[in-house]
Amino acid sequence: MVQGVTFDQEIILLVDIRTVLFAVIFMVVGCMPAKHASGPTAAVPMAQEGQLGLGNEEYSTSTEDIDPLDILPEQESLSNADPLSPDEQHILDTELSFHVGLNTDENADVQRYFHQYAHKHRRTMEEWLQRAQLYLPHIRERFLAEGLPEDLIYLPFAESGFNPFALSKAGACGMWQFMPQTGVNFGLTVNAWVDERRDPYASTEAAITYLKKLYQMFDDWSLALAAYNAGEGTIGRALEKTGAEDYFSLCARSNQIATETKLYVPKFLALVKIARNLEALGFTPIDWDVRQAPLVKLQAKPGTDLLALASALGMDWKAFREMNPILRKQEAAPKGVTIAVPGHLVASAQAYLQRPIMVAQRAATSGGYKVRSGDSWWSIAKKHGLTVAQLQKANHSSTKQVLQVGKVLAIPGGSASDSSLADTRKWAERRANYIVQQGDSIWSIAREFKTDPTTLLQANGLTAKSTLKIGQKIFIADAGSVATKEIRTKADAVRKELVSYKVRPGDSLWGIAKKFDISLDQLCQWNKLAKNAAIRPGDKLTLYP
Repeated sequence: MVQGVTFDQEIILLVDIRTVLFAVIFMVVGCMPAKHASGPTAAVPMAQEGQLGLGNEEYSTSTEDIDPLDILPEQESLSNADPLSPDEQHILDTELSFHVGLNTDENADVQRYFHQYAHKHRRTMEEWLQRAQLYLPHIRERFLAEGLPEDLIYLPFAESGFNPFALSKAGACGMWQFMPQTGVNFGLTVNAWVDERRDPYASTEAAITYLKKLYQMFDDWSLALAAYNAGEGTIGRALEKTGAEDYFSLCARSNQIATETKLYVPKFLALVKIARNLEALGFTPIDWDVRQAPLVKLQAKPGTDLLALASALGMDWKAFREMNPILRKQEAAPKGVTIAVPGHLVASAQAYLQRPIMVAQRAATSGGYKVRSGDSWWSIAKKHGLTVAQLQKANHSSTKQVLQVGKVLAIPGGSASDSSLADTRKWAERRANYIVQQGDSIWSIAREFKTDPTTLLQANGLTAKSTLKIGQKIFIADAGSVATKEIRTKADAVRKELVSYKVRPGDSLWGIAKKFDISLDQLCQWNKLAKNAAIRPGDKLTLYP
């Protein structure tokens, strides 16, 4: 009890303290970071709204070939903003191409988001703009052709930062952040093999249709945008319950609208103001005349090893996936799949796709891997040419399980059991059409026969660790007797081009590989060296430039 205070005064004092505490807590909660928009929710029964609502494993959010950096943060930090300059205040006061019913230069949330992306997270905005340059000219062209307000083209800034691979915790995916069933409802294919929500062009068409539908329902773009974020059912019920007629009165009256939805339109408005005034704010402006070089679409047969195809085209999986974002697996679907390649690689891709299918036996276990410090599911999967889902399935694990240093993981790979490999080797020897000679390697033979190393290994029951021996008989698919003679002649010519390189002071393996326009892997393979092997002046290296 406080001295000099009566019992009645003490009660009043306690009540006042509680009142102050409740007020402080309320203010803190009101300033909590907004949860990231999870994209348009699926048009599913009310009890399931906001969920995947599919009950089908092939639509799982644990999609394959997802880089951890593609996962959108569950929350974003929205701190208090410093005062804006007079020029920035003037930018905020500019009109949009559609009515929003808000004086943006007086709205604290808009100003905070404006400051966040124009100043505090400026580097993030610059990265978004670099990605946006790839797609915005096309999106603008399509939106204007469909009669939509031009400023809506900047919506992916608020959704994904224009990242086609962005994935929210709720399962919304792609540049426009469609939930699986919503994507299907608007014409996108979403299954275990492909996900067209990640196709920037197909998903843009779906977004156009969906935005038109939302505006038709609410006759107000602010409400339509809120519905894009929270789902039309959520917004419709909230309007009916509160009697509100516009977005901002709805946010003020409804306690059922999530904080992220209440902040969604202010965030979008701030991003639009920035995007429309890039040069004035010191950003590199969008070049509206730039278009990406069109890719050529080809049909891959069921079971085609897409990872091997990428390798045959001289690309790693990441580069190939960027051209084919819809792919969820490194193998073509049972019904085949359409792939895209640059024009200059069409002939090579067609030649590969015309070969007999040799499906990689990824279900078989090729060995183990001991987890090291700094390893992650993604880094180990990438190291072995796998997807995270494949690696976790082989180890009966999930992303939630933390890797322990020293644990041995089973690695699914391109090799089958020992007996299966032996049978394949015997079969290959009976059909052999090439004899290994001095200087040959899996890579050099594959290059000369215009095949890929993976297919060559599979056809001969070999693994990546196998060593070729002079005189060894191997089978090269698609190489008839005439072709074999031609290739042997070329191979002989290549072997005559062998270079013996004497290591000089200051040389490194990487530097030598670069000098001769070969890869470090090739240089190390030819000389049976580890990538981190030490070399000394006077050492001799063998090269096939």
